[in-house]
Amino acid sequence: MADTFRLTLAQLNPTVGAIAANMALARSVWQQAKAAGSDMAALTEMFVTGYQTQDLILKPAFVRDAVAAIEALAKDCADGPALGIGGPCLRGGALYNAYYILQGGTVTATVLKHHLPNSNVFDEKRLFASADVHGPYTVAGVRIGTPICEDSWHPDVAETLAETGAEILLVPNGSPYHRGKPNLRLNLMVSRVVETGLPLVYLNMTGGQDDQVFDGCSMVLNPGGQLAVQMPQFDDSITHVTFTRTPDGWRAKTGERASVPEVAEADYRAMTIGLHDYLAKSGFKKVVLGLSGGIDSAIVATIAADALGPENVHCVMLPSRFTSQASLDDAAAVARALGCRLDTIPITGPQDAVGEALAPLFAGTEAGITEENIQSRLRGLLLMALSNKSGAMLLTTGNKSEVAVGYCTIYGDMNGGYNPIKDLWKTRVFDTCRWRNANHRLWMKGPAGTVIPPNVIDKPPSAELRENQRDDDSLPPYPVLDAILEGLVEKDLSVAEIVAQGHDLATVKRVEHLLYTSEWKRFQSAPGVRLTQKAFWLDRRYPMVNRWRDAVS
Repeated sequence: MADTFRLTLAQLNPTVGAIAANMALARSVWQQAKAAGSDMAALTEMFVTGYQTQDLILKPAFVRDAVAAIEALAKDCADGPALGIGGPCLRGGALYNAYYILQGGTVTATVLKHHLPNSNVFDEKRLFASADVHGPYTVAGVRIGTPICEDSWHPDVAETLAETGAEILLVPNGSPYHRGKPNLRLNLMVSRVVETGLPLVYLNMTGGQDDQVFDGCSMVLNPGGQLAVQMPQFDDSITHVTFTRTPDGWRAKTGERASVPEVAEADYRAMTIGLHDYLAKSGFKKVVLGLSGGIDSAIVATIAADALGPENVHCVMLPSRFTSQASLDDAAAVARALGCRLDTIPITGPQDAVGEALAPLFAGTEAGITEENIQSRLRGLLLMALSNKSGAMLLTTGNKSEVAVGYCTIYGDMNGGYNPIKDLWKTRVFDTCRWRNANHRLWMKGPAGTVIPPNVIDKPPSAELRENQRDDDSLPPYPVLDAILEGLVEKDLSVAEIVAQGHDLATVKRVEHLLYTSEWKRFQSAPGVRLTQKAFWLDRRYPMVNRWRDAVS
């Protein structure tokens, strides 16, 4: 009986639906494992199809293609280490989330997922059947138990595997990032290790898929909860882990110990990867955005420059008669600091033409929000025209605070294919700008240094759709607004609970009203990177028409 077991771990970035490309990655990993003398190579949950597939996995032809690819992969990887890979499995007329073990040219074990997540961004009960817990399988004389992702968040699957003879736990995952997720995972996996007394391998994928970013951060824990291996957060990585047999069971040798970044960096990295992969996986290479001289468009331009390179970011200033010279100067300063192209297209002419066309119908009315929205929609029209003509994706730049209360114009500044800051409260936008000015990382394609001038960060926010307009003319100050919204959206607090924190009742009720009456706008908004557990879309699914309000006695 061998006293060592070598396992190659691959945290990589599969693409949903790109079965052939994903299989090419799998073959490459297997080749590297073979060259390293490994007994087994492991890939992540649903790797063959990419993750999350949503209802695509319900198409029988798609499932057939995925299963055929796994069978072909088994034949291709016959002479060498075993290979573990996630994919769908159709059995007895039911569809399962499965993990396949390939050895000697065939599938020697198929583990089916037991616990199906059905909260936040997950609705696997809609897609898959729940299977009974599968016992351990054997690779190179070692009995391995595989709880698939959610199975490891509950004690029963790992305990059953330990009781039925598992010697090592291998957990393949498709676990998306949210703020604080690395510590949450670590604590849960330590619990599984303590409960079972077994070493545990937590293997997670990387990359962006729609609104979600999978952040890797794979790890290996020894009994007692000692961290033997920490793979990097967000980066693709392949590492080889050696386990040795001891009188007390298998133990992993200490290997790579990557540092896990703080939240400010992790959020920024997630926004950068989410934007990059959404574009790359959609076939886009360039972006265009309106650069207003304000803080939101400045941070979006910076994220885009870091994700794609400044040469692939086209900024456009669209001034009206209400645009200040300071805003023109600030927009130019941001574009210059980033090294992005900046063009200026005044909208005064189109604005006058629309006003003239509508004048007979608007006669006798006062100018107001309608005329303000026309400006925003003209900008959206011109930016979409540039996007269509150039093939660059238009980015929209509304932060979570604005999106929450509808302080944005549908078919205007909400136009765009993606929004990197959709899940970033306005107060965090300020913090993120300061963090980026003070920090630069090798993965950033934009320049180092102060890329967002202090004046952009420090000046009072304004949409500049009328004379002397400020955001706090229409909304509570952002620190107050964000505190109320965090209570309503992310913590599901009652109005009374938020008032008890010291907030004015009338202000809280007004914000609640704006939140609920803006649902229809969010339903039509561009997707954006998920940073919290209550991002707008899959995390929080509210009716567009809703007459309920929280009554305060």
